[in-house]
Amino acid sequence: MEEKEIRINKYLSEAGVCSRREGDRLVSEGRVTIDGEVAMMGSKVRAGQEVCVDDKPVFVEEKEVVLLFHKPRGIVCTAEKREKDNVIDYINYPLRIYPVGRLDKDSHGLLILTNQGDLTNEILKASNYHEKEYIVRVNKPITGQFMMHMQSGVYLSELDKTTAPCKVKKIDDKIFSIVLTQGLNRQIRRMCRELDYHVRDLKRVRIMDFTLDGIAEGKYRTLSKEEIRSLKNQLL
Repeated sequence: MEEKEIRINKYLSEAGVCSRREGDRLVSEGRVTIDGEVAMMGSKVRAGQEVCVDDKPVFVEEKEVVLLFHKPRGIVCTAEKREKDNVIDYINYPLRIYPVGRLDKDSHGLLILTNQGDLTNEILKASNYHEKEYIVRVNKPITGQFMMHMQSGVYLSELDKTTAPCKVKKIDDKIFSIVLTQGLNRQIRRMCRELDYHVRDLKRVRIMDFTLDGIAEGKYRTLSKEEIRSLKNQLL
């Protein structure tokens, strides 16, 4: 951390503990200390001070890490250790990292992980406009009507929302690609179900300009400084 003061909620975010809003909640509940003193809303942290949450020290990592991970089916996108199939234990990376967004347990494909809280916040804030591409296999032949509905927007009764227009391309009799710019919970599965289709396989192959190219299932690669800079530029 640079030789300057940083607000406690920002420190907790950059340490990968939680979002800034959640940090404010932890502070308000008296669960955060700075050098043994209970932190207050707006408290600032200087270099060398010890910050603890629930009496456990937390640190801002010096090294900026962003990973592209090819998630297998069955792995859960959470840092919660009580989940035996959590992605953090699966990767076993030497620094504290956490997943950006989600890819449900039954799906596989590209997932971003990082130790940079601010970067995570920027990616999640950008989730309403940056592209995520998926390859989907369904249970029966794809019709023109299905394609039309998927592209123009589908009303999701469970969420009481209509999906935004998106790009859809038929690949095979039961396989299509779809590019989303929004991230509703289990969106593709819900869209298909509303149209009386069921997803048999769902794979995320791209997030913005980053793809699975060269990354075997269950493996990851680390973004270079130049790639991290490119990622940040895409979020501006």
